[in-house]
Amino acid sequence: MKKLKVSLLAAVGSLALAGGAHAQDEGSVSLSFNIGAASDYVFRGVSQTDEDPQVFGGVDAAFGSIGYAGVWASNVDFGDSTDFEFDLYAGITPTVGAVSFDIGINYFGYADQPSGANLDYWEGKIAASVPAGPATLGAAVFYSPEFSGKTGEAWYWEANASVPIPDSRFSVSGAIGHQTIDKAGDYTTWNLGVGFELTENIGIDVRYWDTSKHKYGDIYDSRVVAGLKFSF
Repeated sequence: MKKLKVSLLAAVGSLALAGGAHAQDEGSVSLSFNIGAASDYVFRGVSQTDEDPQVFGGVDAAFGSIGYAGVWASNVDFGDSTDFEFDLYAGITPTVGAVSFDIGINYFGYADQPSGANLDYWEGKIAASVPAGPATLGAAVFYSPEFSGKTGEAWYWEANASVPIPDSRFSVSGAIGHQTIDKAGDYTTWNLGVGFELTENIGIDVRYWDTSKHKYGDIYDSRVVAGLKFSF
């Protein structure tokens, strides 16, 4: 289980800082860009940089209110020759009443990985969110028929919530999820953090992460991660 990288709605965690496409008017196409850095790259509770800092960036295309596609990249450190991760993703964003859906597919690729490591994998997702007063509640499920490292079928379930703090630029968000991997076991992960909108294009996130599997190694331990993202 050396490599366990997301997305809730790529997720409250690394995809909170990774960024995502935003639906525009029906029929329009728009591009957005993001770059940033964090004190650690944590995906589903697990450090992807061996507890070292992260630098990332991405490009997203939004196709009106229909869907999105994008690419995102970050440095990683798995204790081998692997240099960086690149993610390709696309999806549709239908709405049914007050419920917003995100149905998509993600591809996780890794540059300069050791021969035979087989780190690359595909993953499908179905996510939904609904407003609840000032808050937003969400849930998602991710499925891979062959997870990273040829470790078999994998599922990840997550529930999450976010709420803005009234009369401020702060928001609070958190999630709890459970990862199962056919040939590599399972664990539960959770996070809770505070975001701050420094400007319209600059966001800061400070988040506590933890998992139920500290015995797997230091990369599963609890940690606080601070990140900065520029969007334009």
